[in-house]
Amino acid sequence: MYRYAKDKCRDEGKLGKGKIGVSESRCLGRCEHGPVAVVYPDNIWYQYIDEEDIDEIINKHLIAGKPVNRLKID
Repeated sequence: MYRYAKDKCRDEGKLGKGKIGVSESRCLGRCEHGPVAVVYPDNIWYQYIDEEDIDEIINKHLIAGKPVNRLKID
C-alpha cells in the first residue's frame, strides 16, 4: 500500500517538499491493528484495509483536512 499511497499523492500533485510526504516503515508499535498509517503533525492513526481506505485518508484528511473517523484508532 506504500507504493499505492505515494503514487496517489503524486497523481494528485500533492507529493513533494512542502507538501505531503509518504514514508514506508516497519511496525510503528501498533502492529496489533494490522496495517496502519499515521498522519503528522496531527498524530492521527489509521487502520486501513484496501486502496479505497487509502483514497479516503488522502482525499479527506490530507487534502481536505478532515480526519476519517471510521478508520481512526486510539
